[in-house]
Amino acid sequence: MWCWRRATHDKSDFGHGAYSGMAMEKIHRLCALNLGSTSTKVALFENETMLFSANVAHDATKLNEFKEIVDQFPYRKETILAEFEKRNVSLEAMDAFIGSGGGLVSLEGGTYQVNEALLHHARIGFTIKHPKQLGSLLADEFARQFGGKAFVVNPPDVDEFDEVARVTGWKNVFRESRGHPLNQKEVGQRYAQELGKRYEDINVVVCHVGGGLSVTAHRKGRMVDSTDAVQGDGPMAPTRSGAIPVSTVVKMCFSANYSERQMQDLIIKNGGLVDHLGTSDVRDVTKMIAAGDQYAQLIYDAMIYQIGKYIGAYSAVLHGEVDGILLTGGVANDPYLIEKVTAMVRYIAPIRVYAGELEMEAMASGALRVLTGREEAKCYTGVPVWAGFDKYRATCKG
Repeated sequence: MWCWRRATHDKSDFGHGAYSGMAMEKIHRLCALNLGSTSTKVALFENETMLFSANVAHDATKLNEFKEIVDQFPYRKETILAEFEKRNVSLEAMDAFIGSGGGLVSLEGGTYQVNEALLHHARIGFTIKHPKQLGSLLADEFARQFGGKAFVVNPPDVDEFDEVARVTGWKNVFRESRGHPLNQKEVGQRYAQELGKRYEDINVVVCHVGGGLSVTAHRKGRMVDSTDAVQGDGPMAPTRSGAIPVSTVVKMCFSANYSERQMQDLIIKNGGLVDHLGTSDVRDVTKMIAAGDQYAQLIYDAMIYQIGKYIGAYSAVLHGEVDGILLTGGVANDPYLIEKVTAMVRYIAPIRVYAGELEMEAMASGALRVLTGREEAKCYTGVPVWAGFDKYRATCKG
């Protein structure tokens, strides 16, 4: 049976100094579970050190047999436990299980201890239906079975917008936070620790560039404004349209040439690099450019240009008081993109690159901050942090 190391207090950490110099008498054993459409990423940690990780594949044909996402729960649990057993990994004596969140009401960022209200909303997919909503259910199930606590850390439902950031030119259309809070807040934590400060004491603009893309202003630990990674806003991305002139979209919708599904897919699935170049893989795009494809060069440069433009806009949200510009996500591995974005925005603030995704580390890090007393676990109430502008409209004289 695979065993935990007992010795060490490793100084390598999630945040380049987050725990260096901090004596941790107890070794906290953590299991992170991050659910995707057809797979589940799992990782085991001792404090900040990842000891084991795996990507557990789920049979897509089998998943399609389930009418509702929550019906996948027993099958996903079975395949995850089978993977652990195959690798001789024991889940006994865990201090915490951390599951991906989803399907919850809008809430403040932080680490939430799983309770009945959270489980109920996750079970039914109260706000959105996605396999991530099963993360909290699995964390709770494993905590009951093997011991330890169950947490959710900075789920996709985090919404910390300033009121003014929610207003649009249509009174019944509002802006809400839809980005990458788990990864973005983790890199914010890491950068603050590099500065010898707290995330809650700095201002940063964070740009996550993956299949989707979000640019966000973080003011003193809160994501106060952001592009919408889901509904057609901000820069175009490998799979997403970004902001499109609305009048043109209206004409397309009423042209009888597109179904509603096709229009939605152009926004979130088949837009951006996919629509222009037929691929979402930036490595393919750079090969096309190297082979002399001038159109590929133009489109990729346009995406990069838009990223730089929105970083500048969200720096203005922070009144120019920006401690750093942080670039993260899988596409941040591309040196050409980093070079071009840096040339556009380096006048604003120092630039730091955290290439790839740090979601597993972020989940463990959030739980660890609670278990070590650096933060308090938050309580999920089931009440959204924002529910409209009725309190303002009641005072309207017009």
